[in-house]
Amino acid sequence: MSTLWVDLFLDMMAAERGASPHTLDAYRRDLEDIALRLKHSGSDYATAQTPDLEDAFASLARDGLSKATAARRLSAVRRFYKFLLRDGLRADNPSLPMKSPKADRPLPKVLSVGDVDALFRAIEVEEDGPAKLRLRALMELLYACGLRVSELVSLPLKAFARAERCVLIYGKGGKERLVPLTDRALDAIADYRKVRDHHMPKMGVERRRAERFLFPSTSAKTGHLTRERFAQILQDLSNKAGLGGRNISPHTLRHAFATHLLANGADLRSVQLLLGHSDVSTTQIYTHVLDARLKNLVYDAHPLAQSE
Repeated sequence: MSTLWVDLFLDMMAAERGASPHTLDAYRRDLEDIALRLKHSGSDYATAQTPDLEDAFASLARDGLSKATAARRLSAVRRFYKFLLRDGLRADNPSLPMKSPKADRPLPKVLSVGDVDALFRAIEVEEDGPAKLRLRALMELLYACGLRVSELVSLPLKAFARAERCVLIYGKGGKERLVPLTDRALDAIADYRKVRDHHMPKMGVERRRAERFLFPSTSAKTGHLTRERFAQILQDLSNKAGLGGRNISPHTLRHAFATHLLANGADLRSVQLLLGHSDVSTTQIYTHVLDARLKNLVYDAHPLAQSE
């Protein structure tokens, strides 16, 4: 019963909310994990009461899972029960009395401008060829636009057709945003497109599937470069740049994009729009980079801060 209900819920999220495949996968993992914990105590989503759910979530902490993970799974369970209540599959919502754990929000890992420069210098010592030109285009787009890795690898060719010097990003929930491109990014994309066919499947349905993507793949079922493969490429580049111990991921470059903009005077609202955050509170995590700049501004400009 629980598995069927989860499938119905995910169908609803896809049809009514436009949830992406990544979001649906995350919901499924969270709901299936809690279902397994309920089963261990002899319950399921159909019969569970609030104490049963509390026991299931208490086991998350005993297993060493973080507060952030518990909060995300509780959010999934609440939305799931809201769906069951709406569709008459349950007459109550046992998750309502539960309080979400307040997780300490960690600051994002931040690369310095020097670290980013080191990554780009490492690209230039790569052997000339299609792989180098693709890597340069990927990195220029990632750092120039602050893209999510899923947005980057699945960029359609038509994303560059609507506005000159801008790229149209199809973000979470089907939301669109225009992000301006730097001259370096434009040049890197132009150079890469000359060799793009090297990364295309040779023929058949695979080639037709890959044709619409800026970064096609000769083997991926999606038709485009996968997130996992790009993460591997970036880690190799980090090692060559002498940053191998930093565990640099594609999302680290998105953090660098945001923090470097704010550190150089960009306003929070503009960065929010560029990142595609629906709520500015999500963007506020990057404001820690402003502390030093604001302190220096006070020390340098405030008349009472001047020593005699």
